[in-house]
Amino acid sequence: MSKHFQPSMVALLLILAAPVAPVGAQSPKPITTNDVLLRTMESLDSAVFDAYNRCDLEKFGGYFSPDVEFYHDKGGVTLGRQNLVESVRKNICGKVRRKLVSGTLEVYPMEGYGAVAMGVHRFCELATQKCEGIAKFIHLWQNKDSVWEVTRVISYDHRAVPN
Repeated sequence: MSKHFQPSMVALLLILAAPVAPVGAQSPKPITTNDVLLRTMESLDSAVFDAYNRCDLEKFGGYFSPDVEFYHDKGGVTLGRQNLVESVRKNICGKVRRKLVSGTLEVYPMEGYGAVAMGVHRFCELATQKCEGIAKFIHLWQNKDSVWEVTRVISYDHRAVPN
């Protein structure tokens, strides 16, 4: 090896040998159970899906912005509060109940906007009482004048998982 390449080779080896922070250390941590935002999102999630499970469509619809965008990996895109409420009336009411999987809710603040909440939920067929459907979700919540509304939903990775 020539002397000309030795300093650059040494520099490269020093760079490669330097300790690297794990990826997790660079990622924002989810809000902890002590934070007000997490408690707010837990409460809102519970309220939205209580209305969903009871088919209280007026209350359910009130949690969504008029121009909500709902993306579903199996059902496609639903645009607007009225279309979302109608879809729930047609496909959910009297058929399915939703349950948040305990310990899966993650909440992150969205500076100047609100928060993003994500987690896993199970779906139970009312006719059979079997909870064999599972999926992941992302809800983008906007806090405008101290009123929280969902503006975007992504519901994905729907699959059957036995009890």
